[in-house]
Amino acid sequence: MTKSKKVEGKKESVSRRDFLKTGSTVIAAGALGVYASGSTSTALANPDPVEAPSYAPSTGYIVWDSRLCLGCQSCMYACSLTHEGVANPSLSRIQIIRDAPSFTKYPYDITMSVCRQCVTPICVQNCPTGACYVDTENGNVRRIDPNECIGCGTCIESCPQRPHRTVWNPEKDISMKCDLCVDAPYWGREGGPNGYQACVEICPAKALKLVHEPPLQTDVTGYDVDLAPPPPPPRNFMNFFQQNSDDSKKKGE
Repeated sequence: MTKSKKVEGKKESVSRRDFLKTGSTVIAAGALGVYASGSTSTALANPDPVEAPSYAPSTGYIVWDSRLCLGCQSCMYACSLTHEGVANPSLSRIQIIRDAPSFTKYPYDITMSVCRQCVTPICVQNCPTGACYVDTENGNVRRIDPNECIGCGTCIESCPQRPHRTVWNPEKDISMKCDLCVDAPYWGREGGPNGYQACVEICPAKALKLVHEPPLQTDVTGYDVDLAPPPPPPRNFMNFFQQNSDDSKKKGE
């Protein structure tokens, strides 16, 4: 996978060794300050709005309907196959969490976790190497360059969502996230915000959908939407029986 030349959020390249050597003291000091004032996720997810840079919004977002989701994990297998070449749910950029053991009642027994392509991407802001970036040549999709990721986990800790939308690849020791299949065409079809996504295409319940307008960013309900098809129009049974009666009379003539 090759990063496009035009990017936002690009920082000077830092190697894993350099980051660990020069950044450990800063991280330790920052951690003390965070734990003194609150949780790590809260501190990272709420940067100073005056200093926070702005980014062009993504032109593609995956929304879902948790009431339609069957928990079959077809999307996870499709994602891992498309991106990593193996059917391994732990390597999927979309995660479906089923809470059956605790007997949580429908529809809260299934949690659908997919990158929200945040309008204000904290992962991009906090990445020390520029591996998290905004791909301006592919619809401003928020992506991770695996060649520049040093596996520090900053993007995972920065993600304000729970569970984190940035996930860990245990086989490569790097972070990864949904990129709307920009460089991973599904069945030979173009991916990205103007193309097809493996998870959306494979879902048997049609519980996933690509939209182009930013959903509400302040609450998960902006992404958990009603995707159920409209109910069929009510049938007039009197007309139905009358029609059958008329058809029978015509046949008898």
